[in-house]
Amino acid sequence: MTRAANDTPREVLRISLTFDDGPHPVWTPRVLEALHRAEARATFFVVVSLARRFPRLISDIRRYGHGVEFHCTEHVRHTERSREEVEADVRDGLRELRRQGVRPRFWRPPWGVLAPFTAEIAYAFGLELVLWTEGSRDWRGDSASEMLERVGPELRPGSIVLMHDGIGPGALRSGCGETVTFVGPLVERIRFLGSEPGPLNTSSAAETFTADGASAEQEGPMET
Repeated sequence: MTRAANDTPREVLRISLTFDDGPHPVWTPRVLEALHRAEARATFFVVVSLARRFPRLISDIRRYGHGVEFHCTEHVRHTERSREEVEADVRDGLRELRRQGVRPRFWRPPWGVLAPFTAEIAYAFGLELVLWTEGSRDWRGDSASEMLERVGPELRPGSIVLMHDGIGPGALRSGCGETVTFVGPLVERIRFLGSEPGPLNTSSAAETFTADGASAEQEGPMET
């Protein structure tokens, strides 16, 4: 299991912007508008039960030039499900996304938690597991300035920043307004550092994860 990292010379300065837990009928459009204003693109790891309810938002994400990848069908930790249940979750989710014209390459499991069988399932479905290197912890309700203070010093070429355009299980906030506000300053910081924000596009084995799914931002039950 690896964190994705951009591995070609042309992409070495890229920092990837990623969003989990959408699409959300209120917040996803606002995140898309913030990205549009910042002239930046990102990758959205979607919850398929929501994508099924709001297919137009999936179309909007793609129309703006962003990537759509697989998060889950139902937002449950793999360690709380059987192998068969996770396989069914992936199968159903990919079927629905393909029906909407999306063929995911990357998979970020809920909370970044991996069960012993997660990597085998990813391989069977032709998916590449992706976690993150810098977490905004926006689910806590932190302000945009607090997020920038936390994430900014850690940014480097190949970084993958985790944010959320939806309200996932365990979130301590009622809306994503601070994430919307955070997008512009984050993009400015990335460009100030001489890098360019963008979606995930290529990956290599930057770091290996143990099967318990420990991640850069995993502190407890709230990660999504």
